[in-house]
Amino acid sequence: MVALEESFCRTVLPRVSRTFALNIPLLPEPLDLAVTVAYLLCRIADTLEDEARLPFQEALFEELASLVELKPGWEGRAQAFARRAGAALRASAPEAEVELVAGTSTVLKTLASLPSWVHPHVARCVRIMTDGMNQIQRRYGGDGPVVGLPDLQASFAYCYCVAGVVGEMLTGLFIAYSPLVTPPRQALLEPRATAFGRALQLTNILKDVREDLDHGRCWLPLDRMAAYGLEPATLALPSHRARAMALHSELVEVARRELDEALEYSLAIPPEEPGLRLFCLYPLFFAVLTLNVVEGNPAVFDPTPVKLGRDAVRTLMLLTQERVASDSALRALYVDCSQAAQGVEAVR
Repeated sequence: MVALEESFCRTVLPRVSRTFALNIPLLPEPLDLAVTVAYLLCRIADTLEDEARLPFQEALFEELASLVELKPGWEGRAQAFARRAGAALRASAPEAEVELVAGTSTVLKTLASLPSWVHPHVARCVRIMTDGMNQIQRRYGGDGPVVGLPDLQASFAYCYCVAGVVGEMLTGLFIAYSPLVTPPRQALLEPRATAFGRALQLTNILKDVREDLDHGRCWLPLDRMAAYGLEPATLALPSHRARAMALHSELVEVARRELDEALEYSLAIPPEEPGLRLFCLYPLFFAVLTLNVVEGNPAVFDPTPVKLGRDAVRTLMLLTQERVASDSALRALYVDCSQAAQGVEAVR
């Protein structure tokens, strides 16, 4: 019988992330539930970053990181945290994310029920993530949202604290779970773990650049904007579209190099663990197609979001499943997808 806490976690997951609702169920037990819980805790941190009013944000980050350590008395503190966090959220916060924050105690109860080897990896990830978010906000946002980071190094630092550290956490969980992730494979995985998460985050930043601007924030490097005569306030102006697209294309190439590393990360997972491989390969290939869709596409600066079509996603999932055991076939698919500006129909 599935516990109510576990049921909540599995039910809320697709409401806050369509992508991870597709790949987490591919993981074997209990890794699937461990990663579900870890993702939800990271999503709570992300909700605080995006939706909590700034006077309360820093203290809430610290409370969340402390709670995930599951120190004695966490149950009562978790309920108080959920009340305070809910009260700090803006009225415009998405309903599903408000529900998730309210269910923090339920998510933590599920974490506590998982094997002990799960706990330190999740706690480390949430601590680094919340500390990093705090530092980025203090250093570059002050009393308002972050509107541009000074350079690409700072953008990478942001991507690390919100996603690269997730790659490190996943690697730790994979190693702890599977005896097939042998030391030679660990030596291939660990140096690329941050690039795996960073690549996905950078892709999302490039896809969501207009949405972020509409919410008063920007994660792109200011020095690269300035090189094209741009700043956050002028980035989406139609009169500056050519320069904005040149900047965007430059950063897409940076993201593609990160995805190359993410491919090597994914292939370092043994083919005898197809669930672990597919878990990594789905978002990797989705990111490749996303970059194809946004690269050279002026619509990325329009108010309507640019998204992958469901048929393309479904087709790519099938193609990846068919090739999951073959490194050479996956490499060929990656090359074909990277070069196919029209999407997966060109690589069937």
